Amino acid sequence: MSALIGLLRNVPLFQDLTEEELRTISPLFQENKWNRGKLLFMEGDPGDELFVVKSGVVKIYRFDDEKEIILALFGPGDFFGEMAVIQPALNRSATAETLESCSIYTMKRSVFYEFMEKHPRICIKLLEVTVQRLRNANDQIYNLTFLDVRSRIIRTILRLAEERGVKLGDGLLVDIRMTHQQLASFAGTARESATKVLQELSEEGMIIVEKKRIFLPDHEKLKELAGL
Repeated sequence: MSALIGLLRNVPLFQDLTEEELRTISPLFQENKWNRGKLLFMEGDPGDELFVVKSGVVKIYRFDDEKEIILALFGPGDFFGEMAVIQPALNRSATAETLESCSIYTMKRSVFYEFMEKHPRICIKLLEVTVQRLRNANDQIYNLTFLDVRSRIIRTILRLAEERGVKLGDGLLVDIRMTHQQLASFAGTARESATKVLQELSEEGMIIVEKKRIFLPDHEKLKELAGL
């Protein structure tokens, strides 16, 4: 239980809770372990659970004209599924699948509602996080609609660096292994196009790719290249 409390302290949705509130909410979660490739839910499924990732990585995606578009990647300390928890009878708007073996805590909507009624401060935090995710979704829609492939790939790498990056020397390492196809799905393009751009960026010294992980020697310089 202490391990779960430690995890929840770093989850944005729960980080403002007191120690007593964390001890109250932690027994309400159920831990589940799933192998790589497990479908946690599919677009259109009824939604009644909140998910908190303890270990592993989960991808959230949709299909557009039979082409997979990755919307988000969630790793340790991240949560997802909150939209279906907020609004009863709301179906899932995307599909969630494990990219590797995962340990994930889940909580039913009814249980979460009871906790929110007794601890209304969490409602404000939930609203703040939801608004930020809507802004991120708007940014992704803009990128997919108005930017060329090279710009989309660069901004995707920068987003991954901000979300999953760890400091390594003077640079940032995207601490998740991604295939060219997965990166292409994130940027809404073909695998061949993603491969071409990655090769160009490597030759320009903007990134270093090793064992499916991307290292950014100069994060700020790459941002300038992306016009950010």
